[in-house]
Amino acid sequence: AARFGGGDVQWVTAGKGIAIGRAHLILRGMTEVPQYNIIADELAAETTRFDNAIKASRRQLEQLRSAIPENAPTELGAFISLHLMLLTDATLSREPLDIIQEQKINAEWALKLQTDKLSQQFDEIDDAYLRERKQDMLQVVERIHNNLVGQSNELNLETNLLEDTVLIAHDLSPADTVHFKEQRIAGFVTDAGGPTSHTAILGRSLDIPSVIGLRNARDLISENEWVIVDGINGVLIINPDDTVLAEYRGHMREYKNRKRALNKLKKTAATTEDGLNIELLANIESTEDIKQLHSAGADGVGLFRSEYLYLNRDTLPTEDEQYEVYSTLIKKLKGKQLTIRTVDLGVDKNPRWFGQNASPNGSLNPALGLTGIRLCLAEPVMFRTQMRAILRAAAHGKVNMMWPMIASLTELKQCMVHFETAKRQLAERGEEYGEVSLGCMIEIPSAALTVGSLLKLVDFISIGTNDLIQYTLSVDRGDDSVSHLYQPGHPAVLKLLQHIIRTANRMGKSVSVCGEMAGDSTYTRLLLGMGLRRFSMNPSNLLTIKDIVLRSHTGRLEEESARLMRNEDPEKTDKLLKDLNKMDEAV
Repeated sequence: AARFGGGDVQWVTAGKGIAIGRAHLILRGMTEVPQYNIIADELAAETTRFDNAIKASRRQLEQLRSAIPENAPTELGAFISLHLMLLTDATLSREPLDIIQEQKINAEWALKLQTDKLSQQFDEIDDAYLRERKQDMLQVVERIHNNLVGQSNELNLETNLLEDTVLIAHDLSPADTVHFKEQRIAGFVTDAGGPTSHTAILGRSLDIPSVIGLRNARDLISENEWVIVDGINGVLIINPDDTVLAEYRGHMREYKNRKRALNKLKKTAATTEDGLNIELLANIESTEDIKQLHSAGADGVGLFRSEYLYLNRDTLPTEDEQYEVYSTLIKKLKGKQLTIRTVDLGVDKNPRWFGQNASPNGSLNPALGLTGIRLCLAEPVMFRTQMRAILRAAAHGKVNMMWPMIASLTELKQCMVHFETAKRQLAERGEEYGEVSLGCMIEIPSAALTVGSLLKLVDFISIGTNDLIQYTLSVDRGDDSVSHLYQPGHPAVLKLLQHIIRTANRMGKSVSVCGEMAGDSTYTRLLLGMGLRRFSMNPSNLLTIKDIVLRSHTGRLEEESARLMRNEDPEKTDKLLKDLNKMDEAV
């Protein structure tokens, strides 16, 4: 048997759970790229052949996008739209034509030369999420190449797949996963991918046990070989013996029993042993996510990522379009709270219509550039249009609105001015609108350290732990050479969190965590001990967190957490967290 992951080596877990099954290898990909010269008289025909491959690729992706099943993950449409955007980018659709003409070579080789150039540029990008878009670029290139050489692009899985089939692939594109929900797939494994890759995001959304980023596992697995995918601990086991199989079948039963037990908690209030009510909210991207929110028994929406309204299109959404979406959310929530984060574009989330705003030379570090609230303040018409739509929707129910990536009091004051302008514009138009509670995201250390001054202007704050950790530790978690330094439990991060939560509680203002730490059971009891009473997370994590809340006593946790908070050695954090959680370890 061969074992990947676990122990000191942690691969990326996408979908949770355990899958035991027979391996089905996905062997397709770009064949060996032909290289030959083109005589002058045939250059026009060669460029036409490339153009036709681009058009065919666009047609295929548009057909896939229109055929997305209703039960598919919400993100799927946005990811396929990203591939369409990459396809129309001049670096892929036009520059290979110049190479064909200048070097008098065939289209396949021109595409390869351009791909090598783009790959190197992606590798030099500092930001993790943006660098991982290289995989999306390569998936688009593979589609173009296959259309050039007449190969199929579709992942045609056999209809007679066994129910215990585990897919083994170098990578899986968003297009590959369109019909995963309808296929008999127990789990999947990929060699490529990182924590923020679209494969990882889709794995979590599909709720299929999966481990990604294994590099060369596919080369060591044979077709129909038994494998175990442990999506809880990030482990892949190849050709397990009977003892290991029996052990993991036991783990599978325990996990399924645990999930069934958790489902019984859907209608149970999240109340601690000492009688404190804890709000458990959901992070969502679309109105379709409301069904999952209600199914998990969430108290409402703690984060609606409104940027998804801007990504899957060629033009800016109008005020009326946004108003309809926000109003629909209010209606479907049936009185539960709704918190809308204003559009958080930039870095990796650049729609086609945003192209004219991008620097022609790019940014050495996009995460430190024109992103989040900086972009909104630089585009006041877009900013005020969205706030008018939110205000109009608030006439139909209670709405909280928060601004992303606030770094200073100056930015917050500028937001307030634009907000008042939006209200005045609606009044001048005679439009009905409602009042909203105002808040901001705390994701930058400067905002965390001066949170008291920010809280004087807003009604609530929400802590985005993903960016707060990255900015505090100066660690790119997508970089293999330093990803082990990305530590949510680092004493510096924990001290910032404690300062933010204590300051908000002292000032009588609402504070929540909406980053990944909110849905990570490792930190639930510590955050409760710090005084956090509002958690916002992926709906799939909510029942696990509720179970821990129900078995926690905040009074005792405050005392136990104080000892952990005195620690300043990152190497001791894991042991201290285990001590804190030893009575409440969850599957």
